[in-house]
Amino acid sequence: MEMLYFICRYFMYFFIPLLVVSVSGMFSERSGIIHMGLDSVMVWSCMWGVLCLQWLDGVVEGQMRLIIALLFAGIMGIVLTLLLAVAAINLNADQTIVGMAMNTFAPAFCVFFARVLQDGSEHLSIRNDFLIEKIPVLGDIPVLGEMFFTRTYITNFIGIVIFIISAIVLNKTRFGLRMCACGENPQAAESLGVNVQKYRYAALIIAGFIGGMGGLMYILPVATHYSQTVGGYGYLAMSVLIFGQWRSLSLFGAAAFFAFCKTIANAYSGIPFLANLGLPSAFFKSLPFIITLVALAFTSKHDRAPKASGQPYDKSMR
Repeated sequence: MEMLYFICRYFMYFFIPLLVVSVSGMFSERSGIIHMGLDSVMVWSCMWGVLCLQWLDGVVEGQMRLIIALLFAGIMGIVLTLLLAVAAINLNADQTIVGMAMNTFAPAFCVFFARVLQDGSEHLSIRNDFLIEKIPVLGDIPVLGEMFFTRTYITNFIGIVIFIISAIVLNKTRFGLRMCACGENPQAAESLGVNVQKYRYAALIIAGFIGGMGGLMYILPVATHYSQTVGGYGYLAMSVLIFGQWRSLSLFGAAAFFAFCKTIANAYSGIPFLANLGLPSAFFKSLPFIITLVALAFTSKHDRAPKASGQPYDKSMR
């Protein structure tokens, strides 16, 4: 049972940020904006979140320091995502190119900025004292308590709450339905009085905030320092979004599937059966991305992407 508990805890470390960042991409793409810059938002926001943790060290203690850093990372995620908003909404630029430009800019800027702050070192140390050994009452539940409520992080529960609220907003509220209409048929939405540009801006602001928090959620449980990379996790979140067909429940399942692959790739040495296979570590490290290619090859035939995703909208061309 100890091995099962170990795998479940490790799984949550990868599942939650993957779910949160893919939800970020869903907000953007359901409004009609392709967000190829998810990786850049994670890299950028994670740096600011780690810096915030350092600045607050000794000033604010406990889980409140983490919560403030998450909020700050989310705000910085909005700042970067607004570049995509201005380029895609106001300037009608190619959204894919803008996203890839963000993915080039963010790591380079973060390396430069970290070296300036630390006299040549690009590694930002993380003092991680946020691990919760056991949640009262919930941690005493047989089996499930040991799996999910011991040796956990508050970010796990924040991530689940973000997903639930996002699913309700997208599928059950007037705002969400209007925003999705902007991604399906912006001309029809505008004819009914919906301001397409306003809703797309709102969607990208939400996407930036959620994606920014996802960056810090990813690095916190798995690293003691930050080196301006998230290991391509933003691209993996894009794959989850496509594999989940831009729908909340399917997205949840897709995130769980890819997180499990990521867990095996990183924890295989602690699983006797896999460790004894004698396969090279490179095989396990590449496994999530190999499965991504295979999964996308099969799901691309049944694409349910928003019909207007990636298409610039100009009110004067109605």
